[in-house]
Amino acid sequence: MSVLIHVPDWREATEWYAQAFATAIRVQPETDDYGHLDVGGVALEIVQADEKVSCGPAGSVVYWAVTNLQAQIVRLTSIGATLYRGPLDIEGGDRICQVRDPWGNCIGLRQPHEK
Repeated sequence: MSVLIHVPDWREATEWYAQAFATAIRVQPETDDYGHLDVGGVALEIVQADEKVSCGPAGSVVYWAVTNLQAQIVRLTSIGATLYRGPLDIEGGDRICQVRDPWGNCIGLRQPHEK
């Protein structure tokens, strides 16, 4: 699975996402025109925004499982993210929220209900 993240400066954003996803492994792409991180088997490809696909909240949001939603909100906002939606309680007792990266893209966070 690959998630493309569109930003105005892919090099700067790749550095930011490497901090945001502390377990990310850097992957050297074949070409030098995008950033690539592996997060638990999911490829984050940080690409240049353009006239066809800009950055910002406009559609799909990928939700990442976290064990402590509040701690992740604090950690991500400390490196430049902003809280965008939530936190909200949803079906089954899970909690979710969305934060925005420094370029306006949404990152979903979901904390499963402890059973």
